[in-house]
Amino acid sequence: MSNKLELKSQSEIEKMRIASKAIAEILEELKSFVKPGITTLDIDNFVAKKIRSFNMKPAFLGYGGFPASACVSVNDELVHGIPNDSRVLSSGDIVSVDVGTIYDGYYGDAAYTYSVGKVSDEAKKLLQVTEDSLYVGIEQVKPGNRLGDVSYAVQKYVESFGYSVVKDYCGHGIGRNLHEEPSVPNFGKNGTGVKLEKGLVIAIEPMVNVGRHYVDVLSNDWTVVTRDGSLCAHFEHTVAVTESGYEILTKI
Repeated sequence: MSNKLELKSQSEIEKMRIASKAIAEILEELKSFVKPGITTLDIDNFVAKKIRSFNMKPAFLGYGGFPASACVSVNDELVHGIPNDSRVLSSGDIVSVDVGTIYDGYYGDAAYTYSVGKVSDEAKKLLQVTEDSLYVGIEQVKPGNRLGDVSYAVQKYVESFGYSVVKDYCGHGIGRNLHEEPSVPNFGKNGTGVKLEKGLVIAIEPMVNVGRHYVDVLSNDWTVVTRDGSLCAHFEHTVAVTESGYEILTKI
C-alpha cells in the first residue's frame, strides 16, 4: 500500500465509477450463471470475458502473481480462492466471487457471495448478515466521521448474530492502485482512526465466519480458509465519500 492518503478529484472518481459499474454488472449477471455443475474456472472464464467486453483489464490477473481474473472461494474458503477446472460446485455450496477492474489507470473492486442451488438455513442467514453488515458499515461513511465508526458498526452488527469478523484481512483505500491507504478493518472503536473526507475512496469488505475468527493460508500461498472449517462469506463495495455522505460506485 502507498502510505499517503489520496483524495480523488471528480474526474478521477468518474473513471473509478466506470470501472466499478462494469463490476456491478458482472456480479449481477453471475447471479443467474452460478449453479450446480459449473466449475470455479467457468466462473473465472465468464468474468475474464466480461471484463474484456468492457475494454478493461482485470485487476487481479498477475497481481502479486495471482493466476486468475477473479478470486473464487467456496464454503470455508474466505478469500483469494484460485479458480480451477476440478472444483465443481454442488447444490448447498456458497461461493464468493471477488472482481477487480482497471479503467484508464483507475481501479474498481467488489465481491458477492452466491448460494449454489438450495443452501442450508445457516448459510442463508450468514449471507444475509454479512451483506447487511456491509450496508451498516457504509451508512457510517460521511465527512467528519472516522474510519473506526465504519469498522465498529460492521463488527457490532456481525457479532450480534454470534458470528465472527475476520481480523487478519481488511478493506482498503483504492484509486490508481488496487490497495492504498487507509486499511479498513471490520472491527474497531467508534471515534477513532482516519477522518473521512470528500474524495476519499475505500473498499469496504466484511469477511465473516460462522465459527471463530481464526484463518489460515493454504499451501498455494493464496487461498484463505477458516481454521475451524466453518462457513464464511465475503461482500464488498467500492465507496466514495461525497460532500454529504457516500456513493456506492460498485452498485447498479
